[in-house]
Amino acid sequence: MAQARYGFVGNTDHNVPFMLKNSDLFEALPPQFHDSAFIDRLHAYLPGWEVDVIRGEMFTSGYGFIVDYLAEILRHLRQEDFSNRPDQYFQVSPQISTRDRDAVYKTMSGLLKVIFPAGGESADDVEELLQLALESRKRVKDQLFRIDATYPEVDFYYAGSDGEKLRVQTVEEQEFPQFYHRRQAAAEGPSTTIPEAEDFDVIESSSPEAPGTAAPQQKPQLEEGHIVFAENRKGLSFEKLFGPYTDGASRIVVTDPYVRKPYQVRTMMEFVEMIVCRKQPEDQVAIHLVTCPNEGEVQKQRELLDSISEACVGTGVAFTWAFDTSGTAHARDIVTDTGWKMVLDRGLDIFQAPLRREGFSLGDRLQEHRMVKGFYVTYVRL
Repeated sequence: MAQARYGFVGNTDHNVPFMLKNSDLFEALPPQFHDSAFIDRLHAYLPGWEVDVIRGEMFTSGYGFIVDYLAEILRHLRQEDFSNRPDQYFQVSPQISTRDRDAVYKTMSGLLKVIFPAGGESADDVEELLQLALESRKRVKDQLFRIDATYPEVDFYYAGSDGEKLRVQTVEEQEFPQFYHRRQAAAEGPSTTIPEAEDFDVIESSSPEAPGTAAPQQKPQLEEGHIVFAENRKGLSFEKLFGPYTDGASRIVVTDPYVRKPYQVRTMMEFVEMIVCRKQPEDQVAIHLVTCPNEGEVQKQRELLDSISEACVGTGVAFTWAFDTSGTAHARDIVTDTGWKMVLDRGLDIFQAPLRREGFSLGDRLQEHRMVKGFYVTYVRL
């Protein structure tokens, strides 16, 4: 029996939220291929919008394999099967179908051959690749729900040695939950939305407005919780993450040892800007930063931090800062005098650097248009 592999590379006709709201991520395929039986045989969907543009600085200045030599290595590796390597650390959900399982394990095998051809991968390495393989197959299956209503729900998760279920989400699922969970209810029926209890957007709740009327402003319901955000997603901002939890505070203490370099001080300024924009004109808010000195460039760091204080004059926000010179500072959090504490594993440095090019970039101006690093936030009521 002959075997063959297909890989499709191309551009989408619309952006991601448009496709999620109106069609599916496979809409750009030719009509002959836009078929549920065919799509169900695709092992993985790699979202090109998460892949950075190839630039000159990405190429190595050292030695590398020529393509012919690398291709010959990969040809020999086709005789090897690495798909069982994750089993020593993790168990994939038994609820997924055989086709789903084969897709996940074949993707895992390919990733391990490319990155760890000689073995030696750690449990953390395997977990990162397993999450990617599950996400890539889940993206295919979630789009099938939209195309064909007969496909059943599938719970994509894996479990470690402790048996805890760790569910996998796609980046666009986290970024656009209001559109992502729409699926075809019936052949002629309207699409329905399946809400996710853990959607981040519950922090920002609102009421529908009747035509020609203004709905009363409702305060979002603030809750304790722990939220993990995936690498490369967009749509996040300090406004969404921290705004509702800082409203009404007269004193906010930011502890972040790594507000050191110019771009990190700029991020601190963006947090201050968010407070300036959200507070009532008559309110006074004091923001105090505790950080660590940037060895070798302390004077520049001082000047930049002082410039934030100067910029706040007359705004109703007073910004102060101090160095923690203990040498043991590590915790990163935001504490308000209204009783909230937000613990951040990366502090305020959650955004990837915007792509630099001549002209203008929305990522430079608007946080929602920047990709984020993988990070978490824990909201605690003191």
